[in-house]
Amino acid sequence: MNPETIPIEAVDALERAAEILRAGGVAAFPTDTVYGIGAMAFNSEAVKRLYKIKERPVEKSIPILIGDESDAMKVATGMTPTAKKLAKAFWPGGLTVVLLKRPEVPDVVAAGRTVGVRIPNHEPIRALLRLTGPLAVTSANRSGGKDSFTAANVLAALGGRIDLLLDGGACPGGVPSTVVDCAQEPPIILRPGPVTEEAIRRVLHEE
Repeated sequence: MNPETIPIEAVDALERAAEILRAGGVAAFPTDTVYGIGAMAFNSEAVKRLYKIKERPVEKSIPILIGDESDAMKVATGMTPTAKKLAKAFWPGGLTVVLLKRPEVPDVVAAGRTVGVRIPNHEPIRALLRLTGPLAVTSANRSGGKDSFTAANVLAALGGRIDLLLDGGACPGGVPSTVVDCAQEPPIILRPGPVTEEAIRRVLHEE
């Protein structure tokens, strides 16, 4: 049985998604990179469902999406000077910044001392994030499978495992975000993506 599916531009679509997420549900939606599935970041049971839905190894942390930079302080202890530079240059956009996490962030989201944080360059999803607060979000596919770039991809991969699908058409990015560990100096690129190493180096070496 397929999940409730709503065009993202429909009236009250975001309010419906926020309602389901706040109730502990799992929703799929487009971002500026690929389709993701998300749950409330501070709801451990909902986040556990993300792992089960994806068949994801529990040792792999799940990044957190936020609507505005000020929300980073809800999940991280602070923004390092390096993180601030990168955020100013590339947020909203395809860059996930790894920061020291706040103790309130459940271990099921990130078992270690750090957490990945990103602001997507996708206005409807930023609006959703402003309604819900931080969401733990991972790609809308089975672990190890192909990324989902359309709502049809999500349905084929996850079907009735999720509660809601916001159909926003094809994702414009199509490449998962670049991940940079800013919890240490110098920072380390953990995963290449749309924000290139050259662009990162250029920003960090600007005076």
